[in-house]
Amino acid sequence: MKLGLVGLPNVGKSTLFNALTSSEIEASNYPFCTIEPNTGIVPVPDARLGELAKIYNPAKITPAILEFVDIAGLIKGASKGEGLGNKFLADIREVDAIIHVVRCFENADVTHVDGSINPARDIETVNLELIFSDIEILARRLDKAKKALKGDKSVQKEIDLITALIAHLEEGKNARAYGFSPDEAELLKTSPLLSNKPIIYAGNVLEDDKTPEVGNAHYKALMEIAAAERSGIVAVCAEIEAQIAILETEEEREEFRAELGIQQSGLQRIIQESYALLGLISFLTAGEKEVRAWTIRDGFRAPQAAGKIHTDFERGFIKAEIVAYDVLVELKSDAAAKEKGLMRLEGKEYVVKDGDVILFKFNV
Repeated sequence: MKLGLVGLPNVGKSTLFNALTSSEIEASNYPFCTIEPNTGIVPVPDARLGELAKIYNPAKITPAILEFVDIAGLIKGASKGEGLGNKFLADIREVDAIIHVVRCFENADVTHVDGSINPARDIETVNLELIFSDIEILARRLDKAKKALKGDKSVQKEIDLITALIAHLEEGKNARAYGFSPDEAELLKTSPLLSNKPIIYAGNVLEDDKTPEVGNAHYKALMEIAAAERSGIVAVCAEIEAQIAILETEEEREEFRAELGIQQSGLQRIIQESYALLGLISFLTAGEKEVRAWTIRDGFRAPQAAGKIHTDFERGFIKAEIVAYDVLVELKSDAAAKEKGLMRLEGKEYVVKDGDVILFKFNV
């Protein structure tokens, strides 16, 4: 999964990226300090791996991973090439979901590109540039479809959808709010729209802002926008996350978070929101060689999950030997789970559940 951090210049985007990925990229108080997108690979924290390791004593433990991309700051006119607009739009096309960092704090020492703090305005600036880009792409596709209509009347459905969608976008509404039918979504697969990408709003707050959902008017405005869009939202203090990230051990980081009254890291909260928003779960594989987590879409059947490990597993799928994580941890061994009839064989129609510990049987 690839998550792109976007936002206006000087909202704390690069600082948050550094904290999430333990990187040391430049984060400065001026526009466009990020030009080329910076990337960072981050392991997904999963306590279940440690518990399984106690049972199997594996040679290695491999968590699922996320890729974060710190994308250049955007300004008005990006869709027309202003600032680093073309670069911004090209980079954002490559991500699975957007983490839109929105400044929700006042600080006269940190300039804002528009001179004041206003989450609704900042979000509108970014959203409109995505919408304008989508309109341009759809207009070109509409022209091609109209030309093709002369020889293929089946293209009319595509023309009707694109015409209606352009009208929707021209009202300033993003594609996420359109409500596509499965057939319409299939039609648009070849033209992925920027304003249709899932979004998590990361409200950047101050260190002493412990309950921004109560006392921070900027964050409360952000909450209303996220709720209306059915988007994800988390409150983070990029500065504090950055301070925690430079500590050498997890014990030190946990101690620091405890002193500040922070129960979970910003990374953990963003990952949870990302998994929920994108409909993702993790299944597990375990043995003496490796204990590992694999991220899949919720609803994947057993052969699709097997294909995540290797395409041969999916192609030659026979059965899946499955035990629930909680059962395995309680009983402490595969043998005990089998003895109690709690390890079962499932076929091609089995829908994998979060926390399933699976051994795939296949033949190629």
